[in-house]
Amino acid sequence: MIDAHKFSIGILLPIESYQGAIPKMENQIQLIQRAEALGYDTVWVRDIPLYNPDFKEVGQMFDPWIYLAHIASLTFSIKIGIASVILPLRHPLHVAKASASLDVLFPNRFVMGIASGDRPVEYPAFNKPFELRSAHITEHIETLKKLWSVDFPTYNNDYGTLMDKVGDVLPKPIHKNIPIYATGHIGGINLNWIAKHTDGWIYYPRDFSFQKKIVEDWHEALKNEGEPAKPYMQPVYIDLMENPNFEPQTMDLGFRLGRNYLIDMFQELKKIGINHIMLVLKYCSRPAGEVLEEIGKEVLPQLK
Repeated sequence: MIDAHKFSIGILLPIESYQGAIPKMENQIQLIQRAEALGYDTVWVRDIPLYNPDFKEVGQMFDPWIYLAHIASLTFSIKIGIASVILPLRHPLHVAKASASLDVLFPNRFVMGIASGDRPVEYPAFNKPFELRSAHITEHIETLKKLWSVDFPTYNNDYGTLMDKVGDVLPKPIHKNIPIYATGHIGGINLNWIAKHTDGWIYYPRDFSFQKKIVEDWHEALKNEGEPAKPYMQPVYIDLMENPNFEPQTMDLGFRLGRNYLIDMFQELKKIGINHIMLVLKYCSRPAGEVLEEIGKEVLPQLK
């Protein structure tokens, strides 16, 4: 779904510039519809079960599965993504059914990132052992693939027991599988394992020289495991200034810069081997709708 041989730009919700943790979530559907018309590839939501004041971010607030269905029902072609499902805190039966439902209801549009979760309050709140999160992720991925592809599958693990011929999860995904994109090291898992058992990698913004090394490590892991090309993705926070020649200034996980330097940045990231960018507009000093429009009209055409 995310092409390992192309470069594309998506946007992480909310499409809003705001201070603090909690966005207003105003006019989001209209902005998403505009992003679709302008040619953005994907709109992403986040899975954040609890508001923890120690973290200055709650994403789009709404439940990711419900909100993705809402978005998809009011758009036509833009891909809908979740970055990322906190697998150890979700039961595989729920994830399998929700994800397959989106896949069937909105064909060729749903993409799914997975993560281990990074907020300490979440694990005790769900009565889950933090120290077992990597083991639960590998088990969860194996169970999901079985639930999607096998009629009346069985399992017996920490998530429970499903005996032979007693229950099945419907619907099945259109292709009996949904691509899974790992975020970071999903609880400390080896990169070679991620290359072998998932369909792409989402990592965090770093300075360009370090980013190049990380992408090279990803390609090397794929080669080591005999795997085909798989996409590399990352978020980038930007503050797009009105002056198109405003020289870049670093900020947390991104840059304050003008349009011409944004084009240069995208071209450099493309050359490094990054396939998909999730733009984050939280720290924009201009209205997010203006930034969305300028990038759609003046930047995206330069990348095609």
